Amino acid sequence: MRGALGLIVALGLAVPASAETLADVQQDLTVLSVELQKLKRELSTTGSSQVQVSGDVLQRLNTLESELARVTAKTEELGFRVSRVAEDGANRLGDLQFRVCELEPGCDLSTVGQQAPLGGEVATPAAPPVSQGTDDLPFEGELAISEEADFRAAQEALDGGDFARASDLFATFRQNYPLGPLEPAALVGEGQALEGLGDTREAARRYLDAYSGFPDAQVAPEALWRLGVKLGELGSVPEACVTLAEVGTRYPGSDFVQAAADSRTALSCQ
Repeated sequence: MRGALGLIVALGLAVPASAETLADVQQDLTVLSVELQKLKRELSTTGSSQVQVSGDVLQRLNTLESELARVTAKTEELGFRVSRVAEDGANRLGDLQFRVCELEPGCDLSTVGQQAPLGGEVATPAAPPVSQGTDDLPFEGELAISEEADFRAAQEALDGGDFARASDLFATFRQNYPLGPLEPAALVGEGQALEGLGDTREAARRYLDAYSGFPDAQVAPEALWRLGVKLGELGSVPEACVTLAEVGTRYPGSDFVQAAADSRTALSCQ
């Protein structure tokens, strides 16, 4: 129909204004007004909140994670609805402008429908951050929000030779995520940082805690090997030799079996 009317206007023929057409315009304006009122209500708070945080640290953490996921999902849903309303409103306005232009003598149809969407230009959604993935992390299980980022920050400090900061970050990580899937790896990382600071005794304690507390963890063979090495440095050679021998006994398929054997050779273990 729009094409036919445009052809009539282009040919210079008069388009009579009819009561029905004007009523249609009025009806569409009413519908558009209602949609805009709905949009305004979406931007108003109800004055109440469903978030209730109580219990111990772990319970509060779980509650915060759950509520954050809920609020994020709700925000995305409302954002989609607002975008749909704005797009639909802009389309309706464009259609109304076209129909009014058809009724007005001398109106140029080529200038119709070039208005911006309601609320301004529709922003292009930012691309979601690319996850580094967790395949390279020594753990099995699920991570809490920010847990991966905090661990990587501590590991980067260790890899960069900032041992004091790495030690603090690993210690803070273990306080924030007690008994989490990355705690044994954090203990080993903190031990390495303490090694870099020259604190051999405390480093050995971290390795002992990692091995004794998490014997089935992926880092357990490494922790046991590092513990044996530190015992040797502390002068407890017999204990170091026994500890290093346990690496091959308990974890025969581990990559640290050869490292433990080399360390035993260096200590002249029998």
